[in-house]
Amino acid sequence: MTTVQITLPDELAQRAASEGLLSPEAIETMLREQLRRRAGDALKALWQRMPPDELTPEIEQEIDDEVHRARAARRARSTG
Repeated sequence: MTTVQITLPDELAQRAASEGLLSPEAIETMLREQLRRRAGDALKALWQRMPPDELTPEIEQEIDDEVHRARAARRARSTG
């Protein structure tokens, strides 16, 4: 496990704490969701860069590689 220390404005920290958002479980959930969202955004950006009328073998390989990297990262996070 890694310990992370952050500095927040007092009001934000108080509101987040009162909502239970500063618990390790809540922060872990938020970080995992953000990582999934960013991986999805990266795939969408890759898709938008593709030529609209053809999927070349190179682009298809780039997409496959990105999916494999995202899945490997998710597996690594879930195994600790």
